[in-house]
Amino acid sequence: MSPRPKALFAMSEEHLALLFPAPLLRRLDTLADIDVTLVAERFDDPRLPLADTEILLTGWGCPPLDEALLAAAPRLRAVLHAAGSVKSLVTPACWERGLLVSSAAAANAVPVAEYTVGMILLAGKGVFALSERYRRDRAFTLAKIEQGIGNNGRRVGVVGASRIGRKVLDLLAPYDLDLCLYDPYTRVPGVPQASLEELLRSSDIVSLHAPATSETRHMLDRERLALMPDGAVLINTARGSLVDTDALVAELKSGRLSAILDVTEPEPLPSASPLFDLPNAFLTPHIAGSHGNELARMGAVVVDELERLTAGLPLAHPVNHDDLDRVA
Repeated sequence: MSPRPKALFAMSEEHLALLFPAPLLRRLDTLADIDVTLVAERFDDPRLPLADTEILLTGWGCPPLDEALLAAAPRLRAVLHAAGSVKSLVTPACWERGLLVSSAAAANAVPVAEYTVGMILLAGKGVFALSERYRRDRAFTLAKIEQGIGNNGRRVGVVGASRIGRKVLDLLAPYDLDLCLYDPYTRVPGVPQASLEELLRSSDIVSLHAPATSETRHMLDRERLALMPDGAVLINTARGSLVDTDALVAELKSGRLSAILDVTEPEPLPSASPLFDLPNAFLTPHIAGSHGNELARMGAVVVDELERLTAGLPLAHPVNHDDLDRVA
């Protein structure tokens, strides 16, 4: 790879502006020959210098990197993805070419973990139910002590020791919480491991951080949701497919459980979904991941990776084909 390789942005123009503010663009210009005014949202654009492109800087809105693209870009050697999952982007042809692939998933994990920790602490304090009650009754009594709320010793079960799951555990460590983890592949030092069933039975709050795979589809089905104790809270910032939506709705309608859902199945929810009307379902529109100024954190990861490539160093955040089945 040449000292100043030819690079190309492949993403939506909207995301480019947020991912790479002026200071990052200046760094990019010192590392690569890149036209900051040219953005590939489709690869059949005749303006694109595909024949000379060695590195693609990709993001949301990038088309799949299929055989036609690779044929048009014979010098392409690396894909630096300024977002999380590469599953919708990288095709088998990429692995056959032997492309180097990097992802900014570690940077995207930061806001998701922050969102999750905030929700865990608010849920433990009973904020969502008490806020709903205050909105409904428009009155409260300062002298009344609410039973069953508070974060002192509350048991929080984390499902999945992914980047985000581990970050959540790290951020929760200073609090007086009783943490446990379920992950069939990974252990986290200092965090007790439990089976999924044991975790569900014993946790006041369950937070999902597993990838969407054939094995994890509806891993929280009717039977497993029934294991959760009365008053427990389910938080899902991972993938909607991890939860059987109909089974969850039935539990929420009974009033037995509460849920905080940033992702759902389907997504977006149909306007008639009962989840919109249930007082014990707190919904957000897939906002836990990077938004606004948080996107620049992912852009910085990509620029760092480009710097490593041009210096002949290995990528800091490589994505390997064999790992795809176990990551988001």
